[in-house]
Amino acid sequence: MSRTVTISRRAAWLLVGAAVWTLYVWITRIWIVAGQNQSTSFKVVHYVLAAVSIVFGAAVGAIGVRALRRARA
Repeated sequence: MSRTVTISRRAAWLLVGAAVWTLYVWITRIWIVAGQNQSTSFKVVHYVLAAVSIVFGAAVGAIGVRALRRARA
């Protein structure tokens, strides 16, 4: 069953902003963790957290961009 949900332009921009922020934070964090002298398990945990967060951030951004495109049409 498919339902169409309408997202306001304001909410869509909020989603895009949240996605950009999430991507910035976790990509920066990966760079920092890579340069630290930490244990392998610490690095693996943070890389996994970063990967999951980046995927969620990209999904949220895609939803926001799609909503903005629909609002423009």
